[in-house]
Amino acid sequence: MGNATNIVWHDSKVTKEDRQILKKHKSAAVWFTGLSGSGKSTLTVAVEKELHQLGVHTYRLDGDNIRFGLNKDLGFSPEDRAENIRRIGEVAKLMVDAGLITLTAFISPYQKDRDKVREIIGEAEFIEVYVKCSLETCENRDPKGLYKKARAGEIKEFTGIDAPYEEPVNPELIIDTEKLSLAESVQTVIHYLLEKGFIPKTN
Repeated sequence: MGNATNIVWHDSKVTKEDRQILKKHKSAAVWFTGLSGSGKSTLTVAVEKELHQLGVHTYRLDGDNIRFGLNKDLGFSPEDRAENIRRIGEVAKLMVDAGLITLTAFISPYQKDRDKVREIIGEAEFIEVYVKCSLETCENRDPKGLYKKARAGEIKEFTGIDAPYEEPVNPELIIDTEKLSLAESVQTVIHYLLEKGFIPKTN
């Protein structure tokens, strides 16, 4: 990493702003972070569907389409987690440049790694959404049976069990999935994007 030589950056004749004008909305990375089982993936799927119905161009990144492809060489050590998030940040930046509202659903447990992604993408186009849910509730939900395996020692370095999760210090949004329904959670995100001018208001 960082050892590439003899490379030259070629600027496009079509800018991000040109793409945003064509799509009739701004672009951003909406970064959903939270414990496993908090509802990140479910929420991003529902938000993307709602945005699509509003005519907004989107793409969703989550563990299923990243860990099985781009980042299949990475494990779950702190170093690999950091590199996983860095790569996702770079991909999200490209998608923001393409004019898309990019939704990401990753535990991304470390504040410094999320801050690095904010730096990569840019403050104005990075929206950190803390999908808040207690460890107890997440463990009771356990949709993939991962907590059970972690408690049994079958999974090592599992966030919330034997690896830390650092709650966001100052996220743009907090979605408490223990208190809000899925529909309410979706509308909270949509309302934010409307109010901040990322997507146009309709009559």
